[in-house]
Amino acid sequence: MHSQIAIEARGLSKNFGDLRAVSELDLDVPRGQIYGFLGPNGSGKSTTIRMLCGLLTPTSGTADVLGTKIPGNAKLLKPKIGYMTQKFSLFGDMSVQENLQFIAEIYSYPKKDRKPRIDELLGKYDLEPQRKQMAGTMSGGQKQRLALACAVLHHPELLLLDEPTSAVDPQSRRDFWANLFRLAQTGTTILVSTHYMDEAERCHRLAILDNGVKVADGTPRELQAATGMHILEVIADDPYAAQAAIAERAEIASVTQLGVRLRILIPERYANPIEIVNNALASKNVSGNTQMATPSLEDVFVAVTMKPEDRSK
Repeated sequence: MHSQIAIEARGLSKNFGDLRAVSELDLDVPRGQIYGFLGPNGSGKSTTIRMLCGLLTPTSGTADVLGTKIPGNAKLLKPKIGYMTQKFSLFGDMSVQENLQFIAEIYSYPKKDRKPRIDELLGKYDLEPQRKQMAGTMSGGQKQRLALACAVLHHPELLLLDEPTSAVDPQSRRDFWANLFRLAQTGTTILVSTHYMDEAERCHRLAILDNGVKVADGTPRELQAATGMHILEVIADDPYAAQAAIAERAEIASVTQLGVRLRILIPERYANPIEIVNNALASKNVSGNTQMATPSLEDVFVAVTMKPEDRSK
């Protein structure tokens, strides 16, 4: 494996009975970057993460994670990896400090270094005031910071985060991402799954998963530049009537209402997208202002996960 690649997966697949949760996944995750998995629930994100950290054995395919072959000796990986699940999985009836002490014991962290390391983490993750507080009584944001502190206590090379911000407020999410960028700047590789578009945009690179299949892979900017779609916005006095009129046209791949605005995707092979939309509105006597828009990651996601018959309109 190339030394600049932290994770290299080829043909990684996982079946649960008749269900194919992950199918023929190829992945290259560079070291020291934040790599995102974007996809709806059930798209295979959690299954992939569990295979990569050795918790699940692939049905077929292989991966090289930090120089360790998967499937293989996953025990070699444990000291190199930090893993944070969506659900708070620490001990609610133990204090913040006791949880960190317990994690230090699990990872056989050198005894003489434990107290300085725990003190450092309490300061770094703004948990000093909660040092003696029972973890179960903390807010969602505090629990999240504690879970991250526990995941990085042993200085892992790779941090695997499975939808880590699904239960916290927007400010806590922003603070959490600030901590992730600091970790990446010091060389930690981070693989994070999310279904939030704004979080995906913060990743250095990301893969979009749909029904266990990787449908796109690249930097957010690369993906936005390669939607294969014209993106338009319409502001109409009657958005519902405008949406109905536009959706009738065969050239329209997708039309979505966002407040008073409509977001429209038309395949790039149609050369006159504004004319198509304006003609649709005029045919139903609906007034609206149509203009081209720059692609967002949500547009990318809609484009790459839509049914083949919609893409080929």
